[in-house]
Amino acid sequence: MSTAHAARVAVVVGNPKPRSRTYEAALTLADRLGGADLVVDLADHASELFDWGSESVGDLVQQVAGSSVVVVASPTYKATYTGLLKAFLDRFPHQGLSGVTAVPLMLGASPAHSLATEHGLRPLLVELGASVPTRGLYVLDAQHDRPEPYDAWFATAQQLLPALPAPVHIPEVTSA
Repeated sequence: MSTAHAARVAVVVGNPKPRSRTYEAALTLADRLGGADLVVDLADHASELFDWGSESVGDLVQQVAGSSVVVVASPTYKATYTGLLKAFLDRFPHQGLSGVTAVPLMLGASPAHSLATEHGLRPLLVELGASVPTRGLYVLDAQHDRPEPYDAWFATAQQLLPALPAPVHIPEVTSA
């Protein structure tokens, strides 16, 4: 891993649009968990996802696998997560998220797809070895910037999530 410390909270966003509502929602949820130490916006890495020799994608896989908690976020496409997210998660070996607590998060335009988080994304994360101790969070697109959906989820999920160490602040090294 190229970082000096493992991420406490990592965020993986599978929206093909960079800095999307999904991205904003994932960061909002990560804030409830103490803040993201690593943010992977897969839109920034789309051209490399199918290059199995990509060192930068391989490094991201290692960093996510080394995190304590990962928020895995996707918009709802055809009642499930995006192919972009699936392509990234396919890079993990069997049990590659073992020891990681995962929080599935999906956004959608209609409550009709609210079970996509539980029926699509959760089983994939469990198959990769992640612990998924809480219900996933489904947020309506129109509510992605409101605190209520995140607060309601966190009120019931907080006691099921692992205690996280305080964020590590590495002092900036300056040359004299």
